[in-house]
Amino acid sequence: MKNTIFCIWVASILFVPGRGASAAETEPVRREWTVESDAREGLVYVPARARNEPTPIVFAFHGHGGTMRNAARSFGYHKLWPEAIVVYMQGLNTPGRLTDPEGKRPGWQPEAGDQGDRDLKFFDAVLASLKQDYKIDEKRIYATGHSNGGGFTYLLWATRGDRFAALAPSSAVGAKQLSQFKPKPVLHIAGESDRLVKFEWQQRMVEAVRKVNECEAGRAWDEQKWCTLYPSPRGTPVVTCIHPGGHNFPSELPAVVVKFFKEH
Repeated sequence: MKNTIFCIWVASILFVPGRGASAAETEPVRREWTVESDAREGLVYVPARARNEPTPIVFAFHGHGGTMRNAARSFGYHKLWPEAIVVYMQGLNTPGRLTDPEGKRPGWQPEAGDQGDRDLKFFDAVLASLKQDYKIDEKRIYATGHSNGGGFTYLLWATRGDRFAALAPSSAVGAKQLSQFKPKPVLHIAGESDRLVKFEWQQRMVEAVRKVNECEAGRAWDEQKWCTLYPSPRGTPVVTCIHPGGHNFPSELPAVVVKFFKEH
């Protein structure tokens, strides 16, 4: 009897929601994946509709030194768009270009080929598993991230661009991937006083992205605070949200990201 109770207790600890999990969760639930030899994890929010109806999905990436839990709290996309699946993925310890050169803190590969492409493979594995478990709307897959997570969002555009409907990097650049970009709706968030990923770097990045998307002159975007819309005859606009802060992600902007994704 004691052994039976012990086994049930252990199973309750080790259980990872996946196929057969509750159809709806009010908060993101931790899941695990094994990608080659790496144990990976993320927090996944799934609306009730996802088992029966095509459902949009948002991938959100924390910055260098961040965590999936902090991302879920600060971004809160699952609360702003409860009809969508939202995945807050967890990075592994990774050398940073601007900070943490020894790689003692979690982050994301900056370029294709780095770290054996472990983060690109992680994304592939997560998307494949969620397609197996739920009905994913193939035309409404999105990615967003801040800082190093924003850089990884740009890398996903370059290497997995055909899978996404729109992307929203923040406080990031991805200039080395420019030649691989195909026109895609993009929202770029930047702080005018950013001293880590310098604002002038981001300005050059936005100018390059506008050329890729063949954008026209800018205008106010539905009276959104700090935001400018650069329409494109290709249907691939660029929106910039330039706030007065530094290397931070203002609390007003997750709702703006959701609004942009819903439009595309």
